Amino acid sequence: MSLLTVAILAGGLAKRLGPITEKIPKALINVAGKPFIHHQLDYLKKQGIKRVVICIGHHGKMIQELVADGRIWEIEVLYSDDSPNLLGTGGALRLAQPLLGENFFILYGDSYLPINFRAVQDTFMSSSKPCLMTIVKNENRWDKSNIIYKDGKIIIYDKNNQLTEMNYIDYGLGILNTNVLNNYEKNKPIDLGDIYQKLSLNKQMVAHEVFSRFYEIGSEAGIKETELLLINKGKS
Repeated sequence: MSLLTVAILAGGLAKRLGPITEKIPKALINVAGKPFIHHQLDYLKKQGIKRVVICIGHHGKMIQELVADGRIWEIEVLYSDDSPNLLGTGGALRLAQPLLGENFFILYGDSYLPINFRAVQDTFMSSSKPCLMTIVKNENRWDKSNIIYKDGKIIIYDKNNQLTEMNYIDYGLGILNTNVLNNYEKNKPIDLGDIYQKLSLNKQMVAHEVFSRFYEIGSEAGIKETELLLINKGKS
């Protein structure tokens, strides 16, 4: 079976980065010598991904102009633009739904994840759940933990209300069945975190545990850590 389409969420305002993203989207921040989206597409190509839908918004045309149709990566790249009325991460997926297929990967536009996409897809396909979340034991090391995970099951995912039992965190790669999005109104702002929370409470989420840390460029510290990783990978 071929790998699923990857939806990259790259339409946010990136307010945490202040002046860095006033004139460019976060996906185009220079990391280790080239725009971050290039690093993402490079590693998606190595994974064997053939189709990507980039959900753009804030300064999204700049991403579209740079990446174009993706042919230099041998990946078909399509776009879904929710500007000027940004719809949030969930709303962006709802808008892009016709492009995504029955099941699709979800990747945040600021994440670089040392993970095997095929293994994640196999976990999803062998389950009967409409959603998969990759998770890692975090214990508040890299960000605030937001998942209670016990006996191989996600008990609750909640990024807004931290509970003492939360030791795990969303690693940054998910898979969703498109029918989940039919429960939400099109062109209405929705946060993906709220969709995930509801699915976790309804026991509709399967976990794929990861044992190496994630990298992200959502903060200046995160940019430095990701840059160091990519520079070292280039030397190996």
